[in-house]
Amino acid sequence: MKRSTLALAVALALPVLPSIAHAQLSFNVGAVTDYRYRGISQTRVKPAVQGGVDYAAGGLYVGAWASTIKWIKDAGGDASYELDLYGGYKGEISPGIGFDVGLLRYLYPSTGAANTTELYGAVTFGPATVKYSHATTNTFGNPDSKNSSYIDLSAGFDVGGFMVTPHIGYQKIDGPLSSVGSYADYALTVSKDFSGVLLSVALVGTDADKAFYSSPVNGKELGKAGLLLGAKYSF
Repeated sequence: MKRSTLALAVALALPVLPSIAHAQLSFNVGAVTDYRYRGISQTRVKPAVQGGVDYAAGGLYVGAWASTIKWIKDAGGDASYELDLYGGYKGEISPGIGFDVGLLRYLYPSTGAANTTELYGAVTFGPATVKYSHATTNTFGNPDSKNSSYIDLSAGFDVGGFMVTPHIGYQKIDGPLSSVGSYADYALTVSKDFSGVLLSVALVGTDADKAFYSSPVNGKELGKAGLLLGAKYSF
């Protein structure tokens, strides 16, 4: 798809982490006009507030991130926010080629059926990154969808002081809903950092099944192409 409580939880966990030079604790808080995850709106095409905390030591990292959501309640559940917990290791294979491997757990309080765990691995070469995520549980509440996967290709280019980030991806949903649940998504994001405040505008869309990925509340197509605005402050 995350602040004071999460910061306390991470702070309490720090003593058990290895003491490595250049360890860093960082925070971020922000808002978006529509929270899109893999191209699908998690907020019924409405705004969301978000925030996170990260701890990095050498190549090791752990973190937590949260966002307000609407899709769980729209589906009859009771979660008004998403909490993501993750950890992994980043390194370099050779000069100019990096890697990132880790585990990500999506939690939807009071709606355990939607909780999802993914393993991921990514390789970066120059400005481009390819990443593969593999679900070890059912995926976001879809029945019998263990072993679903997501693959995406993105890149980042500095154009006159603005970061331009194109992206394409494919979400494969295993199980009985594969034909309607699987889809491709795309995005083109332009962002600029103003002394710690990152402002962005993104064009996001999918070829997702319109009937399957629509809001049961207002019928809005959740994967329809749209323009999103975002602001994030990191400290």
